Amino acid sequence: MSVLPQARTAAPPPPRPRPAKTSPAAPPPAQAPRDPARFPSLRHIGPNWYASVMGTAIVASAGAGLPVELPGLRAACVLVWALSALMLLSVLAARAGHWLCHRDQARAHLLDPAVAPFYGCLSMALTAVGGATLTVGADVVGTRAALAVDVVLFVAGTAVGLVVAAAVPYLMVVHHRPAPGTASPVWLLPLVAPMVSASQGAPLVPHLSPGQGRAALLLACYAMFGLSLLATLVVLPLVFSRLVHQGPLPLALTPTLFLVLGPLGQSTTAVNQLADVAPGAVGEPYASAFGAFAVLYGVPVTGFALLWLVLAAAMVVRAARNGMGFAMTWWAFTFPVGTCVTGAAGLARHTGLDALAWLAVALYVFLVAAWAAAGTRTAGGVVSGALTAAPAPPRPATARTT
Repeated sequence: MSVLPQARTAAPPPPRPRPAKTSPAAPPPAQAPRDPARFPSLRHIGPNWYASVMGTAIVASAGAGLPVELPGLRAACVLVWALSALMLLSVLAARAGHWLCHRDQARAHLLDPAVAPFYGCLSMALTAVGGATLTVGADVVGTRAALAVDVVLFVAGTAVGLVVAAAVPYLMVVHHRPAPGTASPVWLLPLVAPMVSASQGAPLVPHLSPGQGRAALLLACYAMFGLSLLATLVVLPLVFSRLVHQGPLPLALTPTLFLVLGPLGQSTTAVNQLADVAPGAVGEPYASAFGAFAVLYGVPVTGFALLWLVLAAAMVVRAARNGMGFAMTWWAFTFPVGTCVTGAAGLARHTGLDALAWLAVALYVFLVAAWAAAGTRTAGGVVSGALTAAPAPPRPATARTT
């Protein structure tokens, strides 16, 4: 008997589940992608660009305050003031675009101990342009409009400066943790911002009603003077110790040695300008004491500023012979020197010494030459795109040379 295989029948496939009827899902809300490729020229526009605004504004205000009159100087100062105002608007717009399109880079700047101190330049740019508007720009826009602009920029710049003066040291302690022996003159930038507000607040004192308002603003400016001065006295020994023990700064950073002149010249400017308005704000004997303090403080500090100017200039000459090229640090040659111009002019006004008047003129000539050099090279770098491109990687460290 043979056994036949039984036929296999295929089982029918299971029924497919019928999809549930659902309403079409709403599309997700449109979000603008944060593409680092958007506006790449803004990615490397850091807060150090405000230094160009400061350096331009000080040319106008320092020239207007010289103790000598030169033909055509006032008209030239008006043109430079107008340029500084346009530069301020341009840099503010570029920095706003930087934060909107490149927030990762902006946060990286805040956490970089070499870049974060430059946020003090924002405060000084605002107050410097505001002060130049009241001093020089009034010839164009009128005193009332110039005063309004100065008040707005002074309030905004002072608020930013006080925040930065506290926030940057906090970041240095908590996040940056710089290594010993790495102190830089750049550390002075957030600390000198309140000193600039102290000097720029002085011309606003007479515009307040007599009484509590004038006295409060005058003493607030002296408080900011003390805040900045004492903080500078803490940092400056660290900078000099770094130079002595670690040797000269890298070539590109050598011009930052001129930043030390900032708190020295600006403090001298502040005490002289505040002494001018003290008699209308406070009574005797304080008004006379403030006038005497302006000379007793300003003369010794100016002497130290000239000593540091010689030292910094010698280091720059050495760096130039070793191949120092152009960098945005060249703007350190402008604003700090300009504060020495206004400081010397204030001392000449209170002492009547012709030697101090000619010192102010000589420093102003240097300031204009430095501003022209830095401005020309900066404009060329912007047009060529070299200054807005990604920075080149640092060179390997080399041993100290004599």
